[in-house]
Amino acid sequence: MFDRIPWVERKFNFDFPVGLYHEIIERLRGTPVRIEALVQSLPKEILTKRDGKGWSIQENIGHILDTETLVTGRLDDYDRGLDTLRAADMTNRATHEANHNEKPLEDILGAFRQTRGEMVARLERLDPERFGQTALHPRLEKPMRIVDMIFFQAEHDDYHLARISALIRHHAG
Repeated sequence: MFDRIPWVERKFNFDFPVGLYHEIIERLRGTPVRIEALVQSLPKEILTKRDGKGWSIQENIGHILDTETLVTGRLDDYDRGLDTLRAADMTNRATHEANHNEKPLEDILGAFRQTRGEMVARLERLDPERFGQTALHPRLEKPMRIVDMIFFQAEHDDYHLARISALIRHHAG
């Protein structure tokens, strides 16, 4: 079995047509439902159990919620016509300080459902030609269209969904 490639070591090729933004928005729209389906029947002790130094299931969910601020901010960067997108906090301070394990899961899921719904609604209001607008991604050091940025976020969602699934198999299996 192959080890997972750490998120910060992943490489991305943004060579797909801008017109795929419809499908990528659907991936983003579906993430809250996919998370809820994975965790709905798990007890709190499984949700909040850490695997070594890594985040718990609930902390992974909280992290996805925490990154919504970055995505919304980057959409603001595109709206302002900035040349470079704001950088992510690669220390993940917000997630480490949020104490997601101490919060009710329903609160985290509800907040994520709401913020993701707002982001999807914002994307659906964009004129189609805007999805081709570019700005430099600071860590990847490459131009990123809006369609690429939302693809990047959908990939980030899936990265953490796969981690959540692995934790479920490990803790509950």
